[in-house]
This record gives sequence, C-alpha cells and structure tokens, in this order.
Amino acid sequence: MTSSPNRRTALVVGASGITGAAIVSHLLADGDWRILALSRSAPVSHPQVEHVAADLRNADDLRRVLGGSGVSHVFFTAWSRQDSEAENIRVNGGMVRDLLAALSDEPVQHVALVTGLKHYLGPFEAYAAGEMPDTPFHEDEPRLDTPNFYYEQEDELFAAAARSGYTWSVHRSHTVIGHAVGNAMNMASTIAVQASLCKRLGRPFVFPGSETQWNGLTDMTDAGLLAEQMLWAATSPAGANEPFNIVNGDVFRWRWMWPRLAAYFGVEAEGFRDAPRPLEQQMVGLEGEWAELVAEHGLVEPDLARVASWWHTDGDLGRDIEVVTDMSKSRLAGFTGYRRTLDAFTAIFDRLREERIVP
Repeated sequence: MTSSPNRRTALVVGASGITGAAIVSHLLADGDWRILALSRSAPVSHPQVEHVAADLRNADDLRRVLGGSGVSHVFFTAWSRQDSEAENIRVNGGMVRDLLAALSDEPVQHVALVTGLKHYLGPFEAYAAGEMPDTPFHEDEPRLDTPNFYYEQEDELFAAAARSGYTWSVHRSHTVIGHAVGNAMNMASTIAVQASLCKRLGRPFVFPGSETQWNGLTDMTDAGLLAEQMLWAATSPAGANEPFNIVNGDVFRWRWMWPRLAAYFGVEAEGFRDAPRPLEQQMVGLEGEWAELVAEHGLVEPDLARVASWWHTDGDLGRDIEVVTDMSKSRLAGFTGYRRTLDAFTAIFDRLREERIVP
C-alpha cells in the first residue's frame, strides 16, 4: 500500500488487551495510519499491524525496540497489577516514564493515557475508604489524599510532555467491557462464561454483587467508545492537554440489566438476596465442567482463567457505593459518541459466540 507523506505512526501499548485491541481496530478503520502494536505476546495478526515485542518493565528493551520508530501518537492502555499500591505506583508509574523516555527522540505529537474511576474512588487497598467526591464524578475534582498509581502515571505523562513539547490526554473509564481473551478484568466474558456454565448445570444465573449495586444507578464503558474518544483527543485540538471521563452515556440498574442478560443466554435470572454471592464462591471447582463444555462445543479456549476473571467482577459488582460519571466535559468539547450498555453487552456476546469462545 502506498502511504501518504503525512502518514501518522500510532504506538498502541497493551495492544492485546480489551482497550488496546479496540484502538487497533479503530485505527485500521480510520485509514492512513502505520500501526505499531506493543505487547509481550503477539496480538491477533493483521497485515497492516506491526507487532513490537517489548517488556514495559525493561527500559533498555524499550529503547532498543522504539528507537527510530517514528512514533507520532501514543495510546497507552497497559497496567500491571501488584500486591500493594506502593508497588503499583513504582511499577506502573515506571512503565509510563520508561516508555516515554524511550520515545524522547521520536516525533511524538500526542500521548493518550487510559486510567479509570479509581482516580475518584481510591486504589484497591483503600477503595472508597476516604472522603470521595459526590457523584456524578467530574474531571475537576481534586485528587484524593491517598497514594494512587493513576496520579503517578499522570505526573510522569505531564512531565514528559512538558519536556518534549507534545500534547496529552487522560481517559478515565468506568468498568470497560470489550473483546479480549486472557484479560484479567473482563466483565463481559466473565458473565458470558458464568451464564454458559449455569445453563449447562441447570443452575440459576445468580447476581453476585451487593444490594447497592442491584438497586442503584450505575454506568459502564464500552471499549470501542473509549477507543473513539482516545482517537478524537489525539487528533482534535479540543482534546489536547485535558483529562476526560469516558462512559457510554446511559445509566442503568443491575436489577433491570441482569434479567436481560439472562434472557440472551436462555438462563433463569436470580437477583440479590440478603447478601452478595461472589462468583469466586459460586463458580469454584468448575474447571472440569468448562473443559467438558469446550470439548462438546468445539470451543477455542480450554483455560477457564483466560476467559473469566471472577475476582474482578466480584469486586466491581460487590461495591456498596454509587458510581455514576459526568460526561459533560467531552460532550461540550465536541466528542458525542454514545453506546447503549445492553447493546454493548450483547454485541460482545455475539462475537464471543461467533469466535467459539462461549457456546
């Protein structure tokens, strides 16, 4: 393919994850981009995507593979979960710092960083423990008085942008749902696997979370919409040097959503009763049942842990707080993307079935 003289080079960091894969898809659809997909393991192959194998925790490795790459736009979607927030700060802040240092001699124009609503809620080990802002969350809320690796990542980004003269954007998503196998935080595939196992075993499809989540309003982020906002911010003057919340735009209650997800899979929905019923307890010991399901239906992923992350969905749906997000800032800036969350779920379920990941 003949490229234009102004062809841009995008580096997608974490390209095999939910958000990274969505960004690659949107860049391909957008047109004249050279796409570098950075991950330790090769993502789904595509003739227009160049895989860059590198360890984000190895500064020398990053300099070796990215020197002379000609990167103009960076989409940073990766993180590495550690045992403490101090380690999260050291490792995840360091990954942003080292990657941007490796690109210091490249013609970078914009860096877009994905974080999340723990910016307002606090990190895993101090989650919702302190004084949080009122919902809906707004981008101009002051930082919480607690260590948070999102703050460290932002500060590394701001410092590098100031040194090198490029623009930046930060994208604060709620729970991201999308298509990716092997991701540690994938509610959509987790729910699909839960429903598939419940159908096989003749069990009801039990909501695992809290009464607050069952009855209260919430929102969510489709990975495709997140990718759209990141691409918009990276190429629009109105998106430069700003943090943006990013959620689908609708709000819902799980007591409304859960029966509709159950109907998609043909299982009996059962809502909150008395106390949370975590998936880590509901689904314990079902690896053998999953293996049989895989064999019977010719599914492609026999490792249950690669398609279901019980702990993450338990944590998300077990919260005893309302989480609703304001989208006014990016709307007023010109980003008007929208998803209906039920449709986002069913589109992902359709794809999981088409690709024989769930029956």
